[in-house]
Amino acid sequence: MRAIPIPVDTAKLTFTCVKDPRPRLLNQHTGEVKTDKNGQTVYEVVTSVEDDFGRIELVKIGISGEPPVTRGQQINPVGLIGYPWEQTRDGEVKWGIAYRASALLPAEEGANA
Repeated sequence: MRAIPIPVDTAKLTFTCVKDPRPRLLNQHTGEVKTDKNGQTVYEVVTSVEDDFGRIELVKIGISGEPPVTRGQQINPVGLIGYPWEQTRDGEVKWGIAYRASALLPAEEGANA
């Protein structure tokens, strides 16, 4: 499966940070932290995303560098992209969409970005 980046239109979505940002781990046992190609730590931010119909989903968003957001804050993901992925292990196929943003800003700041 080829991962084609899918831009996400965030205009009609409300994002709320539900967990403080934390470094994404490559290895849970060793505590090895994931870094991007520039050596910056990749952070994971768990958000609730609500649409115009009131449906809510939990979405993890990856970002390089620690974002200036905290739990409970409404946020604005800038440049949000979805990357489909697929993995086969022991004959079982798993798939999903990994999300990445170029910036995560508090909603008041993000409105001006």
